[in-house]
Amino acid sequence: MPPLPSDRESPKRAAAARAVMEVEDGMVLGLGSGSTAAFAVEALAARIKKGLRVVGIPASETTDALARRLGVPLTSFAEHRRIDIAIDGADQVERGTLNLVKGRGGALLREKMVAAASDRMIVVVDETKLVDRLATNTPLPVEIVSFGWQTVLDRLAAIGCGPRLRLVGDKPFMTDGGNYIVDCAIAEIPDPAALEARLSAIIGVVESGLFIGLASKIVVGRPTGVEVIER
Repeated sequence: MPPLPSDRESPKRAAAARAVMEVEDGMVLGLGSGSTAAFAVEALAARIKKGLRVVGIPASETTDALARRLGVPLTSFAEHRRIDIAIDGADQVERGTLNLVKGRGGALLREKMVAAASDRMIVVVDETKLVDRLATNTPLPVEIVSFGWQTVLDRLAAIGCGPRLRLVGDKPFMTDGGNYIVDCAIAEIPDPAALEARLSAIIGVVESGLFIGLASKIVVGRPTGVEVIER
């Protein structure tokens, strides 16, 4: 017998299934990364087995492997410049603005590229990911180049980001794009757009985990059911 889903997994699975209900025949989809996005890929694969015709662009190598294993047809930006719907998770969702923090899984650059190319971004979370202000109790991931990373950390520290290089054992965590991740301890982010601009201006920063104005709909899994929040 397969293990029963945990109490926390069940709402996420329900929310992922609800998000996949938005998918229509013939769409090009952005497939996010992380555990919640994996639930969405599983739900999508189930619909494909029933006859749904879609193709997906995965935001990480892990998602790519999962989609191939489950029989989800894949494509790339070489064939499709625009995506109809991206379905992804988030580490935090700010109530009211629907701005996000993403990147705890380390795929934030590709996730943001997929989101930016999409007509709609549907974010699947459980209720614990909803916050009043971003960065509360969750570090902000920032993707940086590996060359001279020490100088980038110095610049991030100079603007009060409290940066720490993410490690796997005693080696730097490396993204699918060959970059490093810095986790920034910030008490709260009152102005995400201003912080994103400051981060983007730092030489060596590739991308930040701030997803501003990209999410069009949040599907929240709760023990009592699924809530949909629209921009």
